[in-house]
Amino acid sequence: MSETLVTQEAVRKYEVVEDLPGVGPSTSEKLKELGFHTIESLATATVRELVPAGIGEKQAAKIIAEARDSISLSFVRADELMKMKANVRRLTTGSKAFDGLIGGGLETQTITEFYGEYSVGKSILCHQLAINVQLPVDKGGLDGGALYLDTEQTFRPEWIVRMAKTAGLEPTDVAQRIIYSEAYNSDHQILLLEKADQIIKDNNIRLIIIDSLTSHFRSEYIGREMLAERQQRLNNHMHRLIRLARGFNAVAIVTNQVMAKPDQFFANSVDAVGGHIVAHTSHTRVFLRRAANGPIRIARLVSSPYLPEGERIFKVTDGGIVDVSEEDEVKRRR
Repeated sequence: MSETLVTQEAVRKYEVVEDLPGVGPSTSEKLKELGFHTIESLATATVRELVPAGIGEKQAAKIIAEARDSISLSFVRADELMKMKANVRRLTTGSKAFDGLIGGGLETQTITEFYGEYSVGKSILCHQLAINVQLPVDKGGLDGGALYLDTEQTFRPEWIVRMAKTAGLEPTDVAQRIIYSEAYNSDHQILLLEKADQIIKDNNIRLIIIDSLTSHFRSEYIGREMLAERQQRLNNHMHRLIRLARGFNAVAIVTNQVMAKPDQFFANSVDAVGGHIVAHTSHTRVFLRRAANGPIRIARLVSSPYLPEGERIFKVTDGGIVDVSEEDEVKRRR
């Protein structure tokens, strides 16, 4: 058995959608209208998703198979999988304590969910990550850009300017590598992500942010009778996100709102919106809450595929996310 490890970085048979056998100009345009702009997106598609392009199931299956073969998707041994994990990168939060909680930073090819009450710092953390991703790899970055989907009008360029200066970066250069779009409703939010693959490829995107994931769904799908439809659409949306993260070796971040649990009176008095669908699809879940006073926040790792639960503290400053100093810790404990 060959010991050679073939990864997605290998030389491809096809570079663009039009190169695939059975994909002519007309089919290519229809596929792009459905949101399949790249080989990576087709490789992770399902037959049912391609049929609306006017092609039969057999042709759709053939196109998907060719796309997958092009980027060398195959069965691998567990030891080879361990070697492939060398392609996984980690993105710093700006706090060493926070990074330690989540295994050294946010992992590419997975979804990390941050949830908590309003004004706890979820959006500020997203701003910080959109800057950190542009740092060199040896400084905890991924040397790439960020795609920022905003559903609550929380994106603030002023934060980008301050944080960029703190990081020693030129604010204008940083802003040019953040691709921003505001989603006006849940349909628009889904459409933006479906059309994102070419933007991700063209702009070397290494961080995909949805802030917040559930805001529009929560306001539009009201009542128990609409719960099943809401959850199914959220499920499809999240799976689209993870396919993009895996296809482009990017970090995927979603922020989430919380809902009250009236029967609980202590630390577990709130829960994340989205139920089991969001919980199962998010690989790493972090609950953020305020400390007793001041700018200190507490991050609790609620769920991870391989890390134990735990808590760390960090601080939100005008310059971004930083570690808590000994002086701050003394004040917090008083």
